[in-house]
Amino acid sequence: MFGARSVLGRIATTVRSIISPKAVTPPTQTPSAFAMPDTQETSSAEPVVSNSNATSEPSASPATAAGNDGPGKRKVRAQTTKERREYAKRKRLERQQEEPRERQPRPEGSEPRKPKRKVALLMGFCGTGFQGMQVNPNARTIEGELFKAMIAAGAVSEDNADDQSKVQFQRAARTDKGVHAAGQVVSLKMIIEDPDIVQKINEQLPEQIRLWGYVRVVKSFNSKTLCDSRIYEYLLPTHVLMPSSEKNAEIARTVEFVQRTVPEITPEQIEELRAYRASEEQLQFVRDALAKYCGTHDFRNFTVTRGCTESNSKRYIHSFTASDPMIIRGAEWISLKVKGQSFMLHQIRKMVGLVVLMARAGAPLKLIDALFASPRVNVPKAPGLGLLLEQPVFESFNRRLKNQRKDASSDPVTFEPYMEQINEFKQKFIYDAIVDTEMSDNVFNAWVQGTEIFPEPFTYVNKEGVIPEEALITPESERKWQQKMQELREVEQKLGKAGNQSDDDSDAAGSDNDEEKGKVN
Repeated sequence: MFGARSVLGRIATTVRSIISPKAVTPPTQTPSAFAMPDTQETSSAEPVVSNSNATSEPSASPATAAGNDGPGKRKVRAQTTKERREYAKRKRLERQQEEPRERQPRPEGSEPRKPKRKVALLMGFCGTGFQGMQVNPNARTIEGELFKAMIAAGAVSEDNADDQSKVQFQRAARTDKGVHAAGQVVSLKMIIEDPDIVQKINEQLPEQIRLWGYVRVVKSFNSKTLCDSRIYEYLLPTHVLMPSSEKNAEIARTVEFVQRTVPEITPEQIEELRAYRASEEQLQFVRDALAKYCGTHDFRNFTVTRGCTESNSKRYIHSFTASDPMIIRGAEWISLKVKGQSFMLHQIRKMVGLVVLMARAGAPLKLIDALFASPRVNVPKAPGLGLLLEQPVFESFNRRLKNQRKDASSDPVTFEPYMEQINEFKQKFIYDAIVDTEMSDNVFNAWVQGTEIFPEPFTYVNKEGVIPEEALITPESERKWQQKMQELREVEQKLGKAGNQSDDDSDAAGSDNDEEKGKVN
């Protein structure tokens, strides 16, 4: 009898240890944003034992039978298609049975809500007098003027007037200070109930910014990420292809750095520039040099230093061509057109600037290949005056639309219906503005003169096409160059001069100080 009590006591102790709350560990499951609750019927009362003192184990639960990863854990069985369908149906019924939530009352006197639709705005602008495309506090920008006009016209409600991100505002391409655009695309959610909304927006815009129209697009449309490529044009006077000036070379050799200045151009020199006509050999050299940029290359030497590495500086150029010469107000010009997937900050202006200096110096074409593989050097940045965005291209997006059914919720994003208006605008507000500015200010001539009078950063542009050691950018060389430029500015201030070249339109000697100006690619 005593022995039987002892046995029963041991059994009771074992049972208590099994059912004790301290010994029970609830099944754990790692939550997932994509996983649905397990619909397999299992007993929630059936514990998973975690007790090393237990002498027996309960029968395995279905979850345990599926396999355990250790004490207190269970492996979740994959959902079947039927179970997922049933779960979705059950949740849908639950939502239908829920009482609709009441909207918060709007402030008294506020305007009624109007439906917004995702659209792609097609626009153009003359960048003269603006600090670029992207909105910037305390600066006059294209986006700032456009957004204000849309608010005034009723395309954007007062509730969303304080923040562009509320209407998912995005541009297809960014443009720098003074750069123009014949075609630009902006995507956003806009109120389009008014059939005359485009006209009303244009009435609120300055004459040099025009809205061509808009296209209804799907909610997920993003003008930046869905843009396949961008086409830019650069209008260039051919007199910049003239051979290098011996007089400028003499100044660079004999005059102390801080004493050098770009001489004022005389009326006779202006007439000479206007009358200059490029030879067929010069034009062919330009075309051959531009063709070198086509394909995928490392363009780290053609943008600013900050944030540019070997891993993010490769770009694909579809084409880069030069037109036949054209005479505009007595001077000869050529149109350069480049199409690429995307471009880094100042990349196009630097590509053009290098070709111009090579043509003037008689440098070989192999120099461009050398710069693709070279450590950092200073590449001259051509004036922003001649650059304009021709249009962003949405080939893949439009092709997908064409393959869809006829009642697709988007229209093709194209400028074709507005080409007549665009060409008139481009001639009046862009081409004429570029030519007028060059005729009055001689921007291109001042730029090429500056690169020859301050040639120190460009010693690699030589007839041998060899990049010397002193042309490479190092922390020490950059420090010395900044010191020289500071001394030059101090001398100019003492003499009461404003400086020979603008910070934006030239690298008076090629230093990339854009990071100091707060520009971001």
